[in-house]
Amino acid sequence: MVIVRSRVKELAGDVNVASDFVDALERKVEQLVKEAMSRAKANNRRTVMAKDL
Repeated sequence: MVIVRSRVKELAGDVNVASDFVDALERKVEQLVKEAMSRAKANNRRTVMAKDL
């Protein structure tokens, strides 16, 4: 797990966070990382950078 539920809840403050939100966020982050990795590889790099997002 990349996303820490307690940190998401902390960030949300006084707004409730449903468990399915954290699961969906986890999938979205995983997708973003994979896309960034593909972009880095396409540019002949082995380092993922902020610009790959």
